[in-house]
Amino acid sequence: MLVESAAAALRQTFSPPLRAILWKSLGLTVGLLLLIWLGLTRLIQAFQASHHISAQYPILDSLAYYLAGFGLVVALAYLMPAVSILVAGFFLDDAAEIVERTDFPNEPPGRAMPFGTAMLYAVRFAGVTLLVNLAALVIFFVPVIGIAAFFAANAYLLSREYFEMAAARFRPLAEAAEMRRAFSVRTLGAGCLLAALMIVPILNLLTPLFGIALMVHLHKRLSRRLLVAGPRP
Repeated sequence: MLVESAAAALRQTFSPPLRAILWKSLGLTVGLLLLIWLGLTRLIQAFQASHHISAQYPILDSLAYYLAGFGLVVALAYLMPAVSILVAGFFLDDAAEIVERTDFPNEPPGRAMPFGTAMLYAVRFAGVTLLVNLAALVIFFVPVIGIAAFFAANAYLLSREYFEMAAARFRPLAEAAEMRRAFSVRTLGAGCLLAALMIVPILNLLTPLFGIALMVHLHKRLSRRLLVAGPRP
């Protein structure tokens, strides 16, 4: 089930109907990260300019600047999940509807959440993701544990975010959350795929669109399983 959903999602991510959304998603994600990077670099330059060490020890000043630059790269990697969730809030319903209509033409498409509700939902999850990843950043330099914490946290958060937002097109949010918990192994497995993609530079920019398509397929397949199994006692 998960393999089929991932293969279908990958095909959809590069399909002609989703290319416009893909470019908009990439542009918005890169733009947000660029703004964050520019803001942080300006803060670092202002801090260095306000201290006498810049004039007295120019070599140390340059070393500090490059070390800070490396730190920014690490920080942006940890900000990526939160940024991708915000991006998903803008493009989820458009992408989900395309996937539903093209891959499930005989089934009625879902209903989009009101824009305000969708954005509040995305902002809430982005905030939680940011806090969790900042906590993981604290232990980044601990061998193995740092990467493991980053991966585990994002596997859970991304699975929760994308599945519930895809399921909410067909059922109330509370029911979508209950469905995710009922199929926690499968949804978390999908989250692991997204977390693995998140670690790969450049490819991690595809996470929002791929995540949406993946969870639409997974939700459809799990919904069919629920229909076959019937209501639980």
